[in-house]
Amino acid sequence: MKITIAKTAGFCMGVRRAVDMVLDASNTFDGPIYTYGPLIHNPQVLEMLEGKKIFQLDSIPEKGEGLVLIRAHGVPPEDEIALNRAGFRVMNATCPRVIRVQVIIDKHAKKGYSTIIVGDPKHPEVVGLLGYTRGSGYTVTSMDQLRALPRFENAVLVAQTTQNTALYEEIKEWCTENAPHYMLFDTICGSTEKRQAEARDLAGKNDALIVVGGKQSGNTRRLAQVAAETQIPAVHIEDVSELDISRLMDAGSIAITAGASTPNWIITDTCAKVEKAFQQRRPVLGAFVQARDFLTKTNLLLAAGAGSLAYACSVLQGFSQTLDHSVIAMLYVLSMQVLNNIFTIKADRYNNPDRAVFYEKYLNYLRAMALCSGTAGLYIAYSTGPVPFFILLIMSLLGLAYNSLKISPLLFWKKKKSRIKDIPGSKTVLITLAWGIVTCILPAVSNRGSFFLLALAFLFSTGLAFARTAFFDILAIQGDRISGKETLPILLGEQKSFHLIMGLLIFDIVLMMGASFLGLLPENAFWLALVPLFMVLLIRVSKKDKLLSGGQYEFLIESSFLAAGGLAAVI
Repeated sequence: MKITIAKTAGFCMGVRRAVDMVLDASNTFDGPIYTYGPLIHNPQVLEMLEGKKIFQLDSIPEKGEGLVLIRAHGVPPEDEIALNRAGFRVMNATCPRVIRVQVIIDKHAKKGYSTIIVGDPKHPEVVGLLGYTRGSGYTVTSMDQLRALPRFENAVLVAQTTQNTALYEEIKEWCTENAPHYMLFDTICGSTEKRQAEARDLAGKNDALIVVGGKQSGNTRRLAQVAAETQIPAVHIEDVSELDISRLMDAGSIAITAGASTPNWIITDTCAKVEKAFQQRRPVLGAFVQARDFLTKTNLLLAAGAGSLAYACSVLQGFSQTLDHSVIAMLYVLSMQVLNNIFTIKADRYNNPDRAVFYEKYLNYLRAMALCSGTAGLYIAYSTGPVPFFILLIMSLLGLAYNSLKISPLLFWKKKKSRIKDIPGSKTVLITLAWGIVTCILPAVSNRGSFFLLALAFLFSTGLAFARTAFFDILAIQGDRISGKETLPILLGEQKSFHLIMGLLIFDIVLMMGASFLGLLPENAFWLALVPLFMVLLIRVSKKDKLLSGGQYEFLIESSFLAAGGLAAVI
């Protein structure tokens, strides 16, 4: 079974902007927060906002207080004025693409032009656009309705940004032939066009198509309409609980696309459930997938990767191998990562629903695993000497304190923040440093190696650890925003974070190649450059295409650390 996720699936720019604005407001604004109408057309997102005490304002009171966000669809201008007069602080989350259409209509309405809007007259975006027409706006949803309109002396033609592209092209063609004096504007969002075009393309390459998104979402409904017009089985679901998988059991390949207001966690959950359903058809592959998921959810694969990286860094520093420090690194990372996943179950409900369910189900076992592995790591560190033991003990205590230790609010700009984990960007930086210490510094302390070789190994190890952590933070950015985390990608933005990750990985490649050819590292150490090179290629694929699910990316990234140990063994 082949599952393909559409490149364009999920939040568009306007929806992402609106959701980011309301989530950022909830983490910084102390008063009541409302959205004027549903912020976007997705029931899961609206339920999530209610859980964060962000409620929907359906009418404008005479008096009000707090912050009100104008929905992504926009509102008539008189509504925004009324909200300000009522005493609300108003934040405009209207999609910039919709604002462009508002400006076009307003500019020409002031000159006496009539406005023809191709769109659903009851859709909130169209209701908002009509507010800019100065009483001379008309809506059409078919060619017959267009023909029935009077011929205006001056008119502009625009489309609801999520309108069907084929219909709008037909209407524009008619206007060009029959009303050439009308001013025609291409206002369908590029994201909408790409989604519809990709859905048609995927339908030609797969046996079935699943459209995920809210039933009240105009762009999702039109996406489902496009899918229904293809020659393959197509279904529209709001979430995976609605999916009748029996309808798709004969499919050899399935494509999944989603509307512009569909969050990533719904797409991820759908992909995971479809993948599991088809495991029954291929028991061997199913067993492999189950083993893969178990190793990644329990962090056993990551821990083995940390041990392998510690081994590789010891080889780079020229130490004779006892494997003690590889085991210490493995046990420490396993303990800390399991504990971190336990503390972040709330965020995982949005980032990785499958893992959240797993941790809730086996919570006591996982706690015991974290405690036993952490204790065993300290015991082995003690056997190597007092200095490694005390370093690891301090790191373990800091790891335990990361999610719970209260510190002075004077260290923060925002008084709401009072824990180590609340320091913006701290997660990525501290995890990177911890990996550098257990994979490079602890072996160096025990073996008293060269400071120069330690520095080379430390840069290599921390570069890989930073890239891994920041990459997964990018994949988890929606859930982290919801839970109030300020990870590095949230601070820097996704694009800058990608550039930073790629820069560090390329630096690691150059470092291994250059130092090896200059004779500064053991012979054939340049082969270790394959590890960051593989990560570069994998992350570039994730940036351009959604060919793999989040679980597959996690498995491949963690496996690359195992490869570091394998390559070091043959140096």
